[in-house]
This record gives sequence, structure tokens and C-alpha cells, in this order.
Amino acid sequence: MAMAIKTILVEDSERIRASLIPTMKELANLEVVAVAETQLDAKIAMERNAASWQLIVIDMFLREGSGLGVLRECSNRLPHQTALVLTNYPTPEIRDRCAEFGADGVFDKSTELDEFFERCLAISDQL
Repeated sequence: MAMAIKTILVEDSERIRASLIPTMKELANLEVVAVAETQLDAKIAMERNAASWQLIVIDMFLREGSGLGVLRECSNRLPHQTALVLTNYPTPEIRDRCAEFGADGVFDKSTELDEFFERCLAISDQL
């Protein structure tokens, strides 16, 4: 099996993290190397794992700051680094704003998890 994708998870809900992390590992071969609950935590996690992270999964609404702020923080990421948004509120406006801020994809937590995991597997195949 391919090496696990080094992933930063930006999600402020402990309950969601508790179910998402094992599922990400099992279904998409993602290894969560850092977890962030705020925009600042995400910035620090990206700096600490600067060249090594390959995927950042971002929730839109955080305890402090926002997913758009996190996207702005990773706008100068390396070519092998992918930013995906996983949110409960993927309105057309949110999708457009995420695209403007450089998101590589936006997925609805409640209805598009299969598509999210397929995209993660596609990333794995490219590495």
C-alpha cells in the first residue's frame, strides 16, 4: 500500500474529529500529523510541518478565525500540498469563496463524504 498522506486536520469539534480521524485513516490512507481547532493553530501546524504535510482538511467555522483565513494562510503552499474544505455549510457562496481563496475542493460533511474520500484516494495515487 502507498505511504499514508500526511494530513493536517483543522476541525474544532472533538466529536467530529473522534469519528473522522479513524475513518480518514481506514478509507483514504490519511495520517493525521496535526490537529488544529483555530486559525492560529492551523498556521502553527502548517509551519511546524512545513514541507512534510501533503493535505490540509479545513472546516469553515472554527472556534477562532475561519476556514477562509486558513486557506489564506496556506495560499503559498508547495505544489504537492492540497487544501480541501469539509464543511456542514457548502452553500454556493461558500464554495465560490473557497475557490477564490485557493481551495482544491469543497465537500459537504453530511452528504459528500464518499466524494471527499475518493478525492483523498486520488491524491494518494498522485504521490
